[in-house]
Amino acid sequence: MIERWAVAAAEGGGAHLAPLGSDGLPSGPVLHEADLVEAVRSRPGVARWVWRSTADIYPRLLAAGVRVERCYDIEDAELLLLGHEGRLGEPRSAAAAWARLRGGPVPPDPPPRAAEPGSQSSLFEPQPVTVPFEALLEVYADQLRRHDKAEHPDRMRLLTSSESAGMLVAAEMNASGLPWSAEVHRRVLDELLGERYAGGGEPRRMAELADEVSAAFGRRVRPELPADVIKAFGQAGIKVKSTRRWEIEGIDHAAVAPLIQYKKLYRIWTAHGWGWLQDWVREGRFRPEYQPGGAASGRWTTNGGGALQIPKVIRRAVVADESWCLVVADADQMEPRVLAAISRDRGLMEVAGSEEDLYTRLSDRAFSGDRDHAKIALLGAVYGQTSGDGLKNLAALRRRFPQAVAYVDDAAKAGEEGRLVRTWLGRTSPRPTGAEEADEAGIPQDASDGPAPGFASNDARAWGRFTRNFVVQGSAADWALLMLAALRQSLAGAGLRAELVFFQHDEVIVHCPLAEAEAVTELIREAGDLAGRIAFGETPVRFPFTVAVVGCYADAK
Repeated sequence: MIERWAVAAAEGGGAHLAPLGSDGLPSGPVLHEADLVEAVRSRPGVARWVWRSTADIYPRLLAAGVRVERCYDIEDAELLLLGHEGRLGEPRSAAAAWARLRGGPVPPDPPPRAAEPGSQSSLFEPQPVTVPFEALLEVYADQLRRHDKAEHPDRMRLLTSSESAGMLVAAEMNASGLPWSAEVHRRVLDELLGERYAGGGEPRRMAELADEVSAAFGRRVRPELPADVIKAFGQAGIKVKSTRRWEIEGIDHAAVAPLIQYKKLYRIWTAHGWGWLQDWVREGRFRPEYQPGGAASGRWTTNGGGALQIPKVIRRAVVADESWCLVVADADQMEPRVLAAISRDRGLMEVAGSEEDLYTRLSDRAFSGDRDHAKIALLGAVYGQTSGDGLKNLAALRRRFPQAVAYVDDAAKAGEEGRLVRTWLGRTSPRPTGAEEADEAGIPQDASDGPAPGFASNDARAWGRFTRNFVVQGSAADWALLMLAALRQSLAGAGLRAELVFFQHDEVIVHCPLAEAEAVTELIREAGDLAGRIAFGETPVRFPFTVAVVGCYADAK
């Protein structure tokens, strides 16, 4: 049996802790120790630590050189359970969970804390204990009972465990930081933007482009202001609704080329310019604050820093340490492979049962060797493209792989009717606008025969597209969590110096000595296949990676 202990921070840096039984309640006396870090460090045999919030406890342990094998994050579990119960949006703090358990007034969650650029984040600052330790244990025990009531209890428990593991990975990546060369970054900015002027105005190249835009319109135009640009086009006899590239790039006007270039440089200047570099990079490391499950689908987000939107040109600044390298691994066609696994479509599982390019294999079986049409059809099924060529390609896909297309069609229908859908492991979609009226009318969320009252038809179609994608993208996010957890454990078990330093959606970066690159590559591939077996059971589906071993992130692809 896994030995579980609960721990909570106490005033003055101390800790409350207790061993736990299978029911989640103490199996021994509650202890009070003077030092949180030493309380954990002195118990290396504990296989899983149960605590209120990983963000509250783990960064302090990491700062003292203490790593744990597994944890259970009570507040994250509360969020997942509330979603599964159709109550997403209710307060998810431990204090709120305890209040619900007692039938008392439920306090709102505290407002999100702003990230602190340039530091290792205020996660290192002590956080107040919001509920008594004994109350925290009652909440945990109640959560175990609620897991037992889930639609698929084993899957739900796996989801909670894997997301708690993701919280550990996120904190460790924040502590390690992504290797970042400030010198290279400044050189890139100088090449792209030109020198800076005194007073903090636009750099030289952007000022020149702004002048070109104004000259083309014959009057002063501020290209960073969409309303000003739209007005200028209108005065030139050209009607546009926005300044998005796809809308303006086909217009025959002298302002278009410098405007597009200006917008590109403006994004770099504002999002990853000199100010960003000063704020976010310290001692050769960029430390964003990752938020596992920050998006509704379970995808990660960050609290500041823009780590998940690093432009390729700025990736030139992500440089490995001397005699080290970056192992950059991209999961190949992850979402279509996940669709094959969750739909149990035998034909699509057979196509996804090889490490070869999935779209090529698909085209050979259903699209006369046309890879582009195969890709459009499969992604159209996932994302809901049901017009034009997308409709024709979808029809061909439906004939060849009926079970896979029916899976996402059913999810879309559920969304259109205002019902909830779940990922394979049990992460549950948000509720659409109008679903509250269904409750008031006494219509069960999972039994409604039509759209919820007040749920407009346009909203219904949009929500159907969302739920169609949610069941695939969310299940892919579940797989990615398990992959990260498996990779984290295998890297630690192999005794390597390698460290996970970056993750986004379907890509992971490991920073390691050059001599460890081959071993790390193999561990990544093994983690992908293991995650597939744990998440979806024994299926033919493979989850391969394209791996690049580079000194600079920009060279990976």
